[in-house]
Amino acid sequence: MSCLPKIKYPKFLLLILTFIIAYVLFIGRDLLFLQQVLLDLNYLGSFFAGIFFVYGFTAAPATAILLIIAKQQNIIISCLVAGIGSLIGDLIIFKIIRHSFQDEIDELSKEEISLQIGRSIPGSLKKYLAVIFAGIIIASPLPGEIGVSLLAISTKISQKTFIVLSYVLNTIGIFVILWIGSQI
Repeated sequence: MSCLPKIKYPKFLLLILTFIIAYVLFIGRDLLFLQQVLLDLNYLGSFFAGIFFVYGFTAAPATAILLIIAKQQNIIISCLVAGIGSLIGDLIIFKIIRHSFQDEIDELSKEEISLQIGRSIPGSLKKYLAVIFAGIIIASPLPGEIGVSLLAISTKISQKTFIVLSYVLNTIGIFVILWIGSQI
């Protein structure tokens, strides 16, 4: 008999731990070398900044890079290219959550708290609330993993719909950042 308790949701726990470890590793780090590399790559740098924009631990440096890029590149082209990068970053998260976590998602949906939340939200509002909340998170420089995870656990969102939502929302958020960068 093991003296260690059985962990009910080990994949979610591991995911949360990786976010915490990444945050600890990157907090307070001077990422000027990354900024310079991405700036030197021109529009390819915008693409990579888009990828970094969707991960919580690299969102702040990516936002800073996008603000700097705005002075050096056409912001429309840069936002479209960075939007493609952010889509690729989000797709990685989406596929991992949708496929690797399905067993834990199914189990979590049977928990009393999940059932209570489900009962307290009107049915007509349920299908839109998570998408709206996820969309706000995805479009902002907040950790995109949260918004993407919300969409990935929703079985009602197809991958095609997710691709369109991710690209449009991230591109809008990136455009706002680039526009602000071009104005300062």
